Amino acid sequence: MLDSRARPPPDDAPDVALDSDDVKTIAHLARIALDEKARTALAHDLNTVLGLVEQLQGVDTSGVEPMAHPLDATLRLREDVVTEENRREALQAPAPEVEGGYFLVPRVIE
Repeated sequence: MLDSRARPPPDDAPDVALDSDDVKTIAHLARIALDEKARTALAHDLNTVLGLVEQLQGVDTSGVEPMAHPLDATLRLREDVVTEENRREALQAPAPEVEGGYFLVPRVIE
């Protein structure tokens, strides 16, 4: 999985492990109802994800240049010109009330 640039996480890095009670607290804060079986399964899944994050933190990226996209992609640019005519009047013609180019609607909140 990891190549030769992999290094173990620093000694002061906390070993994160969530138990069912931690997941219960997180679920309560997120207003999610989970039974004990679901909490246990979710704790296992979250611990797997956290383990992968710890593994990624152990990779030496000091010689890797930051990038916005993994592929050398160029943006397709076009001229910034109007391609459609202004049809505001035609679109607002069936409206019951219009003022200054805006649709007028009844006030909902007093």
